[in-house]
Amino acid sequence: MQSKINSFFKPNSSPALQNQATDLFDSRSDEEEGEDFTREPEVPIIYTRRPPKTESMENDDDGIEEKKIMNCKRVLNKKRKYAQFHLDLGQSDFMFRNCKICGMKFVPGDEDDERLHKEFHKSYTHGIGFKGWRNERVIDTHSSQNGRVILVQNDDLPAHIKKVEEVIKMMEMELGDGWIFHKDCKVYLYISSHRVAGCLVAEPIKKAYRLISNSDEKADVSMTKKEGKLTSPTLRFGSISFQREISRKNPSTKNERESENALLGAIICEKDAVPAVCGIRAIWVTPSNRRKHVATHLLEATRKSFCSGLILENGQLAFSQPTNAGKLLATSYANTKSFLIYTTNSV
Repeated sequence: MQSKINSFFKPNSSPALQNQATDLFDSRSDEEEGEDFTREPEVPIIYTRRPPKTESMENDDDGIEEKKIMNCKRVLNKKRKYAQFHLDLGQSDFMFRNCKICGMKFVPGDEDDERLHKEFHKSYTHGIGFKGWRNERVIDTHSSQNGRVILVQNDDLPAHIKKVEEVIKMMEMELGDGWIFHKDCKVYLYISSHRVAGCLVAEPIKKAYRLISNSDEKADVSMTKKEGKLTSPTLRFGSISFQREISRKNPSTKNERESENALLGAIICEKDAVPAVCGIRAIWVTPSNRRKHVATHLLEATRKSFCSGLILENGQLAFSQPTNAGKLLATSYANTKSFLIYTTNSV
């Protein structure tokens, strides 16, 4: 016997729905018997109630709604700013500006560029940051300035050599690149306030030449007759008198300029070479730490520790083709204008 069509459909699991279905079927059968086509068909509404919300569900829904509102507020409150930060009036440094102190070029108004310039400017003027090493080779300490001098050689750890190379790059901006450092050099670093305030590069040499001092020493005169004259501060034109404003110059600054002018010019040395052991290849101090005897401390540490078991004299240190500032330093340290000079290519 062939099965009925109802057997092909699975019965509903809930008894309430089964009862509703049977009632619907019975109502339809009654309607078919009455054959009342004028009445509109009834559409049954079958639904189940949702379970009551708990506190956790309400909090989750409130959080989702708040996030949606916040996102909508962010989008609605977001406005475009059409502020003009620069005016192009034909100025030469419109795009790039060259710092007169550190020499770095940067774009004013650019946050990343200004941040990089600020970091580099601080490293150049105050020194590269130095946190310290566990196995430092401390040569000398200075409690008055809270500084110390450490020695770095070629066989030290790679981290030490990397720090030296970073300092050498800073030195090359003023002294020129490609000649300051090589593997036989000893590097002395002056550390102050967790920064490298100065650097000295020394190398072993065999001979040097003594500098011939200038015969014309016009700059030794500190005060001239014109400076000694006293001029009247009052100007009189008949019955009318004017008071003159007097500006006094610093005599020490003028003496320094005169001494610098006296050492300008070509470097002339004696023909005969003299034996030498230590050569100061390069020495450099950060701008903010100059005139604080940092270079003198570096020279003292080099003189006492360059040769093992031997302390050199001040005049036994030779300098490699010094600049004008280097001449002043060598003259002051050796206490003579005829200090030793050597050439770096003859080492």
